[in-house]
Amino acid sequence: MNNIWKQFGNTPMDFAMVASLFPDYKCKYNKVSALEKKGDIIRLKQGLYVTNPDLSGKQLSLFVIGNNLYGPSYISLQSALRYYGLIPERVYTICSMTMKRSQMFYNDLARFEYVHVDKDVFPIGVRVETLDDGTAFLIATPEKALCDLISNISHLNLRYKKEILIWLEEDIRFDMDELFNFDTSILREYARVGKKKNMINQIINIIER
Repeated sequence: MNNIWKQFGNTPMDFAMVASLFPDYKCKYNKVSALEKKGDIIRLKQGLYVTNPDLSGKQLSLFVIGNNLYGPSYISLQSALRYYGLIPERVYTICSMTMKRSQMFYNDLARFEYVHVDKDVFPIGVRVETLDDGTAFLIATPEKALCDLISNISHLNLRYKKEILIWLEEDIRFDMDELFNFDTSILREYARVGKKKNMINQIINIIER
């Protein structure tokens, strides 16, 4: 049975997939429930599971899980900025953007937060990150993650360069050296269709000064 679990690794499985591994069992619900109680599988939400890493031999990726838990979605906001080393604080919630309504999930692994983004904004600056085991997840580029953060802090509406620099350097302690390596074409595309365009355009001006 361990070999069967290794096939799935850290890829989430729905109920039907788990149940199909045990064709001789008539009551699939009881079998899946027993596997969960035993700890062979971990419930992510109703009807979605992941293999216990002790059985699969593969480390779980919370970002892969985040993409599969509620989608279409991509990792962004503080989670992406921390992943790229652009902010120093540890992030305890897996933050994602989705075209669906905003949602929050809690399970034994983490808290997963999904923030709504307009369909015109969704595809801008999103890339695929592939892990060593071949699994992959969608994540915002650094530029997109910063734009998503700016757009989704309701009270944040800074107009002047000095205010923006203080917010970046002191409030979120952003790595300013990396800011000047940003691809401004992504910022421009976001400003064209997204929110807080004036603030994002000011950041472009800071980068291109």
